[in-house]
Amino acid sequence: MKNKKTHSLYIFLFLVFNVLIIGGSQAQQLTEKHCITHFNLDKGVAIEGYDVVSYFVEDKPQKGKASISAKYLGVIYRFSTKEHRDLFVKNPQKYMPQYGGWCAYAMGAKDEKVDMNPENYKIIDGKLYLFYKNFFTDTLDDWNEDEENLKQKADKNWSEVK
Repeated sequence: MKNKKTHSLYIFLFLVFNVLIIGGSQAQQLTEKHCITHFNLDKGVAIEGYDVVSYFVEDKPQKGKASISAKYLGVIYRFSTKEHRDLFVKNPQKYMPQYGGWCAYAMGAKDEKVDMNPENYKIIDGKLYLFYKNFFTDTLDDWNEDEENLKQKADKNWSEVK
């Protein structure tokens, strides 16, 4: 009887862990079809070919090289170094941009997929957020004025993208 209770407890804890950790990292289950359909891609390449790992380990984002790439869930990611590619392959979701690489501000404020500038970004709680920027507009500034509210809205809006 004791072994059965212990076994049930382990199963329960395993399920709770998966819901909290895995489910909490992305609002919906990522599939290849979802990524190819809804991510901000140019000929299958994420974030205009910028190295997603460079945002976390370098002073500034770097362009990736076509010769150093990896494919994850149907999306091609380019890297400036083989070391960056290897880091990505070990844990892709750690480096993937939020909201499929679309402008975080637009996803929160307008529930729209708006292009971004890959050099206009912010790391929040270990996640990469990208923002639109041109000569007259910098949505990162707008995001910073109401980040908590916009992030909640963007998370909700992105979770409903089908």
